[in-house]
Amino acid sequence: MISTLKSKLPQRGGFVYSVLVLMTGTSISQAMTIAILPILTRIYAPTDFGVFALFVSITSILSVIITGRYELAIMLPKEEEDSINIFVLSILIAFGLSLLSLLVVSIFNDRLTTLLGNQEISKWLYFVPLSIFFVGIYQSLNYWSIRKKQFRIVSVANISKSAGAAAISIPLGFLKLGSAGLIVGDIVGRGAAASVLGYQAWRRDKHTVVFISKEKIMENAKKYKHLPRYSTVSSFLNTLSNQTPIFLLTSFFSASITGFYSFGHRIVTVPMGLLSRSVSSVFYERASKAYTEKRDLYGLVKNAYLKLAQIGIVPFVLLFMFAPNLFAIIFGSEWREAGMYTQILIPWLFIVFLTSPLTPVITILGKLGEYVIFEILLFLSRVLSIALGFYVFDSPVVSIVLFSSVGIVFNVFLLFYLLHISNKAYAKN
Repeated sequence: MISTLKSKLPQRGGFVYSVLVLMTGTSISQAMTIAILPILTRIYAPTDFGVFALFVSITSILSVIITGRYELAIMLPKEEEDSINIFVLSILIAFGLSLLSLLVVSIFNDRLTTLLGNQEISKWLYFVPLSIFFVGIYQSLNYWSIRKKQFRIVSVANISKSAGAAAISIPLGFLKLGSAGLIVGDIVGRGAAASVLGYQAWRRDKHTVVFISKEKIMENAKKYKHLPRYSTVSSFLNTLSNQTPIFLLTSFFSASITGFYSFGHRIVTVPMGLLSRSVSSVFYERASKAYTEKRDLYGLVKNAYLKLAQIGIVPFVLLFMFAPNLFAIIFGSEWREAGMYTQILIPWLFIVFLTSPLTPVITILGKLGEYVIFEILLFLSRVLSIALGFYVFDSPVVSIVLFSSVGIVFNVFLLFYLLHISNKAYAKN
């Protein structure tokens, strides 16, 4: 009987086991983030969250292009020699683009501040290059660690990110430094996560330094040039369109409205990322092997969809029903409005929960060109939806409703598209 029970448990190195290892670290990380939110909402004002959301939106958009998306190729080569050179290429690009962004901020700070519609963001623009450089290092090290199946180290890094952010944002909040505490905490957290991965990678894999060469870096840069050409564009547009409400709500309405929206969005997406990112990391590695070995990629995608739906349906429905009251009780009565915005976003975010972890299929099957078209249409539709809410109805609620509706339509299409292309690839194999 004991042997039967053991056979039913997740096996070390298996898909479920790997996901659970990543989920453990991510769950602790996300639990820490959520646990401190009732404290943060009582020591920071909605306007502080609005400025913080604007900073995070800027860094999120630039983070997509910081490595030229070459980090996605780290797991693809069979030879470790090629992977380490792609890793170095990613770091070099991140360093160069960070310096370039610092130059742009130094020259055009006033113009950028005016364009963003928030004077307080001016001084924080100088910290954007540092933040995105940390992200570039982390992203590259993350994929390198996943290639080496070091899921436990990735989990520790995720915990370090939340711990570092909390250790800074809470005390600075009590000092009444405004958005400074949230922004500095975020930067410190990113640096802590990158440091953990970097230290462990050096200890474990420093022998691979001998494989690094200028010729190999250039060779792999050319081999995977489709990633900066297509994946960077599609991912940049995806992130830009996801951050569209932050920029437009700030410009059309106020930083407080932006703070309510971003806080509600964060409450859902933080725990949502608990499973989503873990599944995505492991799924990418398994799907890559399934495709190269001509196994059932369609079945892998379909089963992942079904499992995600079973896991997500109950919490999403409960949050949809009770969000305003829960926000008022947990975070304070002034945050009830954020709960109302969360209700509006729930249907869209549930569909995103199903599709987002499985989008690596697009990279694996070389459909990045088609995905760029999808992202362009999505971005334009999102901008139009929020603009209509402002110019026609002059209502942030209507803008958010239209934005969420657009997200539902496009992500339902994406869900069926991923099933279609994986099924077609399976039939071809």
